[in-house]
Amino acid sequence: MTNGSLVKPDAVYSVSQLTEIIKIALETAFPLVWVEGEISNFHRHSSGHLYFTLKDPKSQVRAVMFRFEAKKVAFDLKDGQKVVCRGRINVYEPRGEYQIVIDLVEPKGVGALQLAFEQLKEKLRLEGLFDPGRKKKLPLRPRTIGVVTSPRGAAIVDILRTLERRYARLRVLIYPAKVQGEGASAEIVEGIDYLSNLPGIDVLIVGRGGGSIEDLWAFNEEKVARAIYRSPVPVISAVGHEVDFTIADFVADIRASTPSAAAEMVIEKEQAFAERIAGFEQRSERALKYFLQRKENEVVTLARHRAFQSFKVRILNLSQGVDDLETRAWKVLRSEKQGLAEKKACVLLASERLRGRIAEKLKALESRWENLSTGLHALSPLNILKKGYALCWKADGLRLVRAAGEVGEGEDVVVSFSRGELACRVRAVDKNRTPESRLEKEIS
Repeated sequence: MTNGSLVKPDAVYSVSQLTEIIKIALETAFPLVWVEGEISNFHRHSSGHLYFTLKDPKSQVRAVMFRFEAKKVAFDLKDGQKVVCRGRINVYEPRGEYQIVIDLVEPKGVGALQLAFEQLKEKLRLEGLFDPGRKKKLPLRPRTIGVVTSPRGAAIVDILRTLERRYARLRVLIYPAKVQGEGASAEIVEGIDYLSNLPGIDVLIVGRGGGSIEDLWAFNEEKVARAIYRSPVPVISAVGHEVDFTIADFVADIRASTPSAAAEMVIEKEQAFAERIAGFEQRSERALKYFLQRKENEVVTLARHRAFQSFKVRILNLSQGVDDLETRAWKVLRSEKQGLAEKKACVLLASERLRGRIAEKLKALESRWENLSTGLHALSPLNILKKGYALCWKADGLRLVRAAGEVGEGEDVVVSFSRGELACRVRAVDKNRTPESRLEKEIS
């Protein structure tokens, strides 16, 4: 080496030796460098390494980013992007080319996370994950809600306080998950998949409090978005404050500005249902009232018909006649009232006399009644039967036999005594014999 140079002036080097000398010189001179340029010829190898070219209007340089560093890039690299890269100068000896081995890349003019957010948002939009037509509606009367959030965060406190304040009769199942940092997105996905497929869950709230884009990044990851998309129950995204939007907000069926607002939405749905029922009741009441008024008008119209009016006139005339009679009666009463006092004694005396006469008449009538009753009793057929006489009836017991000629030989008859009956059959009929002749024969 001369004057500190790696190259000897009079030496002859092989290509490999020269390349090695150049490699040492470059890598020693540029241990770390920042380079700004536009990406072109981008290629992601199956090994996970990234290969591309950085260029500006005048020059270009090859770049490589190995798998380990490539995994840390939050956004997707593509041709045409302007980026700022940090790396080391390296000589790739097989081709004798120098390149930059990059360990950090940032988009120029916008943050890496913001760019990654926009890229994923556009990708999922094109796939239809944000389509309003696929979004599910909240149930009218939810009974059980699932919540995926940190058990120690402000979000779960806000949700439970809101439900308690509104006296919501809801069952709440909480899936504890990290909402920030490494592994947070995986736990959120596990919570969504578990609760959304649990029998009885009506709606799911996924959320956390506000924060920076770095704090909220777990809700911007693709696997969280796809877990929300495949949930069979409605999902409310409640991430951050009103000004914060995440990918989860766009995919969810409903976006709430805060966790407490998400709890309000669940309750308000039931309240809206109750108000709707109350509205139906009011409309039904008004309809019934209108119906009754209409029927009342029909009755009034019918009552005004000429036929009913003539009947009404007759009723009024009769009522007027009653009034006239009442007036005449009062006149008569007033005219007779003066003579009532004088005639009262006469009336009392006459009443006493009449009462005596009535008593005598009743006594006479009572005596006559007793005589008639005695005579009637003596003439009663039943009383006669007690003296040994009998009644002869046809066999049907309905027709009385009054003469021997009313029956024939061999005919059945019934003979009734004061006590008991005989069923008889006629052996012979003598129409001419009388009780007198039998008595005479017995006497002789």
